[in-house]
Amino acid sequence: MNKKTVRDLPDAQLRGKRALVRVDFNVPLDDRGQITDDTRIRAALPTLKSLLDRGAKVIVLSHLGRPKGKPEAKYSLSPVAARLSELLGSDVTFIESTDSDEALKATNEAKAGSVVLLENTRFLGGEEKNDERLSRALAMLGDVYVNDAFGAAHRAHASTEGVAHYLHPAVAGLLMEKELDYLGRALASPERPFVAIMGGSKISGKIDVIESMLPKVDRMLIGGAMACTFFKAMGLETGKSLVEADKVDLAKTLLSRAGDKLVLPVDAMVAPSMDDTGKAHPVRRDSVPANEAMFDIGPESVKQFVQHIMSAKTVLWNGPMGVFEKPPFDAATTAIAKALAAATRKGATTIVGGGDSAAAVEEAGLATEMSHVSTGGGASLEFLEGKTLPGVAALDDK
Repeated sequence: MNKKTVRDLPDAQLRGKRALVRVDFNVPLDDRGQITDDTRIRAALPTLKSLLDRGAKVIVLSHLGRPKGKPEAKYSLSPVAARLSELLGSDVTFIESTDSDEALKATNEAKAGSVVLLENTRFLGGEEKNDERLSRALAMLGDVYVNDAFGAAHRAHASTEGVAHYLHPAVAGLLMEKELDYLGRALASPERPFVAIMGGSKISGKIDVIESMLPKVDRMLIGGAMACTFFKAMGLETGKSLVEADKVDLAKTLLSRAGDKLVLPVDAMVAPSMDDTGKAHPVRRDSVPANEAMFDIGPESVKQFVQHIMSAKTVLWNGPMGVFEKPPFDAATTAIAKALAAATRKGATTIVGGGDSAAAVEEAGLATEMSHVSTGGGASLEFLEGKTLPGVAALDDK
């Protein structure tokens, strides 16, 4: 990574100064406004603690949810401030605005070694439009800018991209550095064999990643409902399974181009419907009943996929193998998570590319057993596609 990070800032540039830190605290909340998963808050702690230890005033910006450019109580960062305070073991001052005299006053009056969290950046109409006036106003809230929000790095918003044009130094946080390091090395110089596992429901959402990564991997394992589109391309019966009819020709092209690099499931767990879990049963991929649908890859496919994973030196996983929220269709996804944990113990580098796969390893209690679990689903996908991430491009070069 040729971008400057917080490590490149001398202590004198931080002591008593305002470090404006853009994080990704877009955490899930329940109906009572309680945080149900604080992974993203914990992921930002190393950067925040590093800045606090070096005597900075830490001013934190984040978005939460999709509030359409105006305040909505259910998207307030207030519960996040409370959780951040618990995790840091110190007070966090929460300011109920962002682009305001009150916010500017709070940042100027903050003491060295203290934390101020400002309200949801998406309460501001200019945030998602990357408005220049707002970018300049946000730049006035800090003396240095730190972007640690990898999960939002693919968005050119005022708080992720615009502000970096008006506030320097503009550097990456430790989480951003770690994300780019793991994903960048996997693409540029992976230890081989390099196995990618692609899952999820639709080939359309992953097609650019598949096309970009096929030349780089030794094997690409395809699971999830997207496998059904490939089955259709092979002329197989797919029953009531989810198939993207407009992507069948594309799947045919990929199959002919990829040769034995592309590994498809050999069997499937099918049922009359997703709710008929008691009627779930495995069938060979050429024997899917016309009145049933595939909701997970089958046990023989799992065995085959696990063998590929265990022989790999680098494994990248993006997307579940089935409807993992609904047992028994979570079996394959859980088995893949366990295989990745075992491969990590054997010395392989294992990277989980955010989104549902990250949720699955977290749910299986195996997140700490992976080399790296990405905090950004969309950002990691765009990075793997080879796209430039605006929030990274705007930072200062080394």
